[in-house]
Amino acid sequence: MSATTSPYGNPAGRASVPGSPRPAGRAGVARGSAGNRDDDGYGRPPRGSARVGAGGPPPRGPGDGPEPPFRDRPRPKWGRIALVAGIGVIVLGLAAALSLWGYASGLNGDLKRTDAFSQITDGRPAKEVDGALNILIVGSDSRDPGVSDDKASAWRADTLMIMHIPADHKTAQIVSIPRDLWVQIPAGNNAACGTGSRAKINASFAFGGLPRAVRTVECMTDVRIDHVAAIDFGGFKEVTDALGGVDLTVDQSITSIHRPYRHFTKGVMHMNGDQALDWVRQRKQFAQGDFARMRHQQEFLKALMDKAASTGTLTNPAKMNAFLTAVTKAVTVDKEFSLTDTAVQFRSLRSDNLTFLTSPNKGGQTIAGQSVVVSDREKALALYQAMAADKMAEWIAANK
Repeated sequence: MSATTSPYGNPAGRASVPGSPRPAGRAGVARGSAGNRDDDGYGRPPRGSARVGAGGPPPRGPGDGPEPPFRDRPRPKWGRIALVAGIGVIVLGLAAALSLWGYASGLNGDLKRTDAFSQITDGRPAKEVDGALNILIVGSDSRDPGVSDDKASAWRADTLMIMHIPADHKTAQIVSIPRDLWVQIPAGNNAACGTGSRAKINASFAFGGLPRAVRTVECMTDVRIDHVAAIDFGGFKEVTDALGGVDLTVDQSITSIHRPYRHFTKGVMHMNGDQALDWVRQRKQFAQGDFARMRHQQEFLKALMDKAASTGTLTNPAKMNAFLTAVTKAVTVDKEFSLTDTAVQFRSLRSDNLTFLTSPNKGGQTIAGQSVVVSDREKALALYQAMAADKMAEWIAANK
């Protein structure tokens, strides 16, 4: 045996306790010595010791063999690890949010803009309820709704709708205004209501472009218009195709009056962009004429919204990007419209939350040799008063 080691492999100079298979405490104090101390000289129980009720292993005996050398094992810093992981998640989340916000801001910058409120400064309806929004939706096959006054007659609107968003942003009501509605069109974009001449509301665009249409609608309804969205239905072909087409209900079998003279069969048809656009243009084959077309346009917009909000679109980045890019190309908005703000406000809206209505009217009549639609002034006034006061839900419940 080496003179420098103990029978148990302890370095020379380290005290061993006879009959014990392990060295004494680090300070050379054996268990039970130094005033019956029960530790290893550092205030800790010796490794391998077992206090009564401690639940540790029993004391090692002479036949247990040598114990492996004592090593301090560093404990994992779980608190620090969790903190670092949490910071990482936050950083990644912020990066993703900033990326999405940057993407949305880019789309917002790509939107075509028009001065829909040009020269309209005096006598506009007051904003009665903060948070509620009224958006005038104009549908046309033109790609230039922002034409100047001297070329205003180059543009016509096939569709006029007011989309009312209540202050809680949980629902929306869309009121279609017949394009042949007989109304008073103000003499100028900033002229007082009641001036000018009577004509079909669609003629307001010929008199003064989009601003004159806004002025006419505000005078007719006494509802303040907050934003304008001009939809190019021709561009909505690309929007529809980006979504993979939509399912539309054909209420009667017809043949289109436009080339290539498609045949639409009664029932549910899956339509691509060209087919859907052709379908919503039809009106002469229906007994209700333009009212049937308005209904089909409403159904088309609802179908687009359903498809855009479907899992197949939301979970497919390429399809979602194609859809949003097509929308920005097909829509012209006023200068103050914000796509990002609107997306936040409309985030909980689905087609089930939409209610489609038609401005109350008495149907078609012939006035001054023209076939026009005459407003039911009393009912229309009640509806638009409810819209201005953000009480559309009450009006709908009372007029079912």
